[in-house]
Amino acid sequence: MKAQLELYGSRFCHLCDQAKEVLKSAGILAVHIDISDDDVLVEKYGMRIPVLRRMDHDTELGWPFDNATVLRFLL
Repeated sequence: MKAQLELYGSRFCHLCDQAKEVLKSAGILAVHIDISDDDVLVEKYGMRIPVLRRMDHDTELGWPFDNATVLRFLL
């Protein structure tokens, strides 16, 4: 079973764009969650986006990350 992933970020976050590119280049799919319109998510993630969250283990990987780091996170 593949891990379900969510990538928390916002529309105008250049680091979030970079994180999306890392995931794309690694062939990894993640649901993109824009925190901008959710006060709870802004409070939780606002100062540390992008954050990749693995739903099956409820673990998070904060930026910066690269292909190798993401692949280790998924093991």
